[in-house]
Amino acid sequence: MKIAIVHDWLVTYAGAEKVLEQILDIYPEADLFSLVDFIQQEHRKFINNKPVTTSFIQKLPLAKKRYRNYLPLMPRAIEQLDVSAYDVIISSSHAVAKGVITGPGQVHISYVHSPIRYAWDLQHQYLKEADLDKGLKGILVRNMLYNIRNWDYRTANGVDYFLSNSDFIGNRIWKVYRRESETIYPPVDVSSFTLHHEKADFYVTASRMVPYKKIELIVEAFSQMPDKKLVVIGDGPDFEKIKAKAGSNVELLGYQSFDVLKHHMQRAKAFVFAAEEDFGITPVEAQACGTPVIAFGKGGALETVVSYKHSDQPTGLFFYEQKPEAVIHAILEFEENKKLFKPEFCRENAIRFSPERFKKEFKQFVDEKVAEHFQKKNMVNN
Repeated sequence: MKIAIVHDWLVTYAGAEKVLEQILDIYPEADLFSLVDFIQQEHRKFINNKPVTTSFIQKLPLAKKRYRNYLPLMPRAIEQLDVSAYDVIISSSHAVAKGVITGPGQVHISYVHSPIRYAWDLQHQYLKEADLDKGLKGILVRNMLYNIRNWDYRTANGVDYFLSNSDFIGNRIWKVYRRESETIYPPVDVSSFTLHHEKADFYVTASRMVPYKKIELIVEAFSQMPDKKLVVIGDGPDFEKIKAKAGSNVELLGYQSFDVLKHHMQRAKAFVFAAEEDFGITPVEAQACGTPVIAFGKGGALETVVSYKHSDQPTGLFFYEQKPEAVIHAILEFEENKKLFKPEFCRENAIRFSPERFKKEFKQFVDEKVAEHFQKKNMVNN
């Protein structure tokens, strides 16, 4: 059977691309489609150096740096990708990939990282952070997002089977599309992180410094606890703003290599995570190092971190408000119970999210659904 894989856009190697990499490993013969492809030649190994069929957005002015500005055109662009020659279409979607047009004789399986966040329940948050919640510009953007929502809901009918990257996203799929989904957790390269038992006297967090990651919140909390050291790894638009709020006990390292990140993750007392993520790869990576996680108790973290209140093999604990006071209380709670969090518990939990597990579950799901679909088709034809 001929297989097409449709991805939103190829501009970097992040979480969605790591999923794509494993899907291509399962189906190396598949053809690849994307709205745009700006991956440099030296970084194309994760897509097996495949040629990519792109949309008209690829050739629009400034698309390489400003492709997101063409969001109003993306529904039309994804619909113009011609996958009519394929038996099976697999979309990897956090924006519009699931809207590719398919016919009744084809099977469309969509692995959803999230329905379009900035068009649905996180619309108000994104508009506020982008300063687009007021004035004429705000009215125009809201109208555009209204049209995107209508299109997104309608095109859910073109998907035969939904996969979600967490139960949290599965609930969002049901809320938005009223469609059932099955969760297959995304792959985390746990083999690149090794278990380390000896811990030093510091906490660590790592992320791109953008508002929703809530690094500023963590820094504010530790700046009120001068006896506790925090190491922050990552850069981004909010770096200088966050640096200005950091106390002398907070060390901002900026962007660092993978080896430096792993070194700090292995030796930290705990990894602090304050974002509401769909899944959240870094808390799993920290656990793969044998490091417990102190996380905001919402989103994917609830499925990847095991609370000491609910298990005799805990890997972390939660706080439930995105406020400095909540983080401070969680740090104190962790230190009172730190003997419960064994490095081997953390490592064992992280192994649940290995690429091998992902590929096995993904292939099994696709094989079963494709067999069911074409068996029903044959019965109808006979």
